[in-house]
Amino acid sequence: MKLKDLGEFNFINRISKSIRPSGRVVKGIGDDAAVLKYTKDKYLLFTTDMIIEGKHFYKSAKAESVGKKALSCNISDIAAMGGTPKFAVISVGLPGSLDLRYADGLYKGIRKAADSFKVDLVGGDTVSSGKIIINIALIGEVEKKNLTLRSGAKENDAIFITGNIGGSIKLKHLNFTPRVKEARFLVNNFKINSMIDVSDGLLADLGHILEESNKGAIICEKTIPVSRNALGFDSAVRDGEDFELVFTLPLPQAGRLEKAWPFATRLSRIGRVINRRKGFFIVSKDGKSKKISPAGFTHF
Repeated sequence: MKLKDLGEFNFINRISKSIRPSGRVVKGIGDDAAVLKYTKDKYLLFTTDMIIEGKHFYKSAKAESVGKKALSCNISDIAAMGGTPKFAVISVGLPGSLDLRYADGLYKGIRKAADSFKVDLVGGDTVSSGKIIINIALIGEVEKKNLTLRSGAKENDAIFITGNIGGSIKLKHLNFTPRVKEARFLVNNFKINSMIDVSDGLLADLGHILEESNKGAIICEKTIPVSRNALGFDSAVRDGEDFELVFTLPLPQAGRLEKAWPFATRLSRIGRVINRRKGFFIVSKDGKSKKISPAGFTHF
């Protein structure tokens, strides 16, 4: 069997079965970041992301934008846990023939993202490689009362999403703002039962919440905020790299959230959580309901 036959997430599940975390680990594989014991009132959050030339960006892209994306992907993961990013290490693989100005541009973008979110850059590694590879590991922290996992969705929760989805092909994947402020507002003021950032596509990432929470869902096509740059509805809900937040909260709090939302960032209620046995459904604009699968981007 080859990796492409097994698939990315089945491969991750295969690995996770062989790992036995110690008592210091609150949550290991299976969420946007690992959750580690820290202080009486807080947990440490630990995440990592890798981007590779030709897969996540092309060399024709502005170097500064590529560097900004490399760190912002990680910051978005910390946001999805309800936390605050703190410290990062940067490892790069760079061709010896790379123009120094491009390499400087990569680090300029990383520094800009770090400055925007008060992240300290504290080390890393540099090696030679055939293509540009950037891997960043980021530590954050979250108050224990504010920790938000994928696995907490409750039946009859309202499902929300920030921003618009779709349009990564029009370079949105290089020009996005991690929703840290929005996430902190949510966890500080509402009972957020589950949350994830949209990296693999709305259907796939909402599917992760449903799988981890053992729930189903009904979502409505007409309320899903599709970007004008998206290549149609199907592309918008499946392509990924939106880095918006999808979250659920108790239905009685939904109206209060909509009234209290203080950001220019769009907020959309797109559905509700249902019993897992009923499945995952989408209601089209003509009112017809059909069962769907949580498909999106995968690496294999």
